[in-house]
Amino acid sequence: MATDTHADTASYFEDASGLRSEEMILNMGPQHPSTSGVLRLVLTLDGETVIQCTPVIGYLHRGMEKIFENRPYIHGARYIDNADYLNPMINETAYVGAIEAIMGIEPPRRAQYIRLLVSEMARIASHLVAIGTYGLDLGAFTPILWCFRDREGLMDLFESLSGHRFTHNYMRPGGVVHDFPRGWMQQCEAWLDRFEKVSIPELHELLTGNEIFDARTQGVGYIDPQQGVSFGVTGPNLRASGVVFDLRVARPYGAYREIAVRPQVRQEGDCFARYMVRMQEMAESVRLCRIALEKMPGGSISQRVPLALRPPRGEAYYAVETGRGELGIYMISDGSEYPWRAKIRSPSFSNLQILPELLRGNKIGDVIAILGSIDIDLGDVDR
Repeated sequence: MATDTHADTASYFEDASGLRSEEMILNMGPQHPSTSGVLRLVLTLDGETVIQCTPVIGYLHRGMEKIFENRPYIHGARYIDNADYLNPMINETAYVGAIEAIMGIEPPRRAQYIRLLVSEMARIASHLVAIGTYGLDLGAFTPILWCFRDREGLMDLFESLSGHRFTHNYMRPGGVVHDFPRGWMQQCEAWLDRFEKVSIPELHELLTGNEIFDARTQGVGYIDPQQGVSFGVTGPNLRASGVVFDLRVARPYGAYREIAVRPQVRQEGDCFARYMVRMQEMAESVRLCRIALEKMPGGSISQRVPLALRPPRGEAYYAVETGRGELGIYMISDGSEYPWRAKIRSPSFSNLQILPELLRGNKIGDVIAILGSIDIDLGDVDR
């Protein structure tokens, strides 16, 4: 039994041999906002072994759900960009999808295809940040430079389409704001060609099979499939443990009802498997983007809806598959111009819950490798 001798810093316990060991409390973080987010881990260590972890969150809390309730419906598409700020296009799709579900409207087919295209581009952009920063966490500097080089091309495409590089404010209930500028589709195809033929092989050459990277990730941070489901883990983290669950397939929405997705799955369940699923998903997203461009329907990009939206009384839950898993918006309308309730089911918050279980029994040197493999976005956690 442990006996408290230093209330906040250390405690002593005796093992079977009668030797006394000391527990140490280590604060890891919080980090600066320019990193992957502001998170503090309170680690209890026995030597170099983690025996307990308590994540401390809330440093980026902005009261986003309350903001939704005090803004007209149409304004929410702008604010939801700041939740998972690496998946803004997909966030907006979930938000306006909930409004459309309450109103009982369906965007035109062209708008649905545009949403699929920009969502898959956003998924690639998100995974590029995940892979680049993960390599940096483990001591590899070059991958993040190449990942951000490729991501820059996507940001340019988003800017020419929506007017914004990062917080796009592009989706609207009933469709999208703008159609493609002249020459945009050809520029997108050129970016996809280079990314598929040059960039993805380059990243594999840098990381996949690298002795140091393999040693830091293979067999580390195993997520049992049933354990992952119990903790509400979704996205690449769950599929890397052999669970074939992807909302684009399980509950297809928009143009995903017409364009079939091939879920990328691994069986190992470790940090390396989570990295590989994201690499494979980028190649799959390229394929989906090509199909969307090839089959892009003509016609309108949006239904006509009132500027002052007043959806009928009702409620809806609309969920999409982001780069981190299931993002759901539960919305309740009381018939006014403002949502009565808009609740965010964020994938990063749910995925973070399993971290204490993953860290327990591992060495302090593996903490960063495991945390980075989960790919949480603290804006998505805190909201």
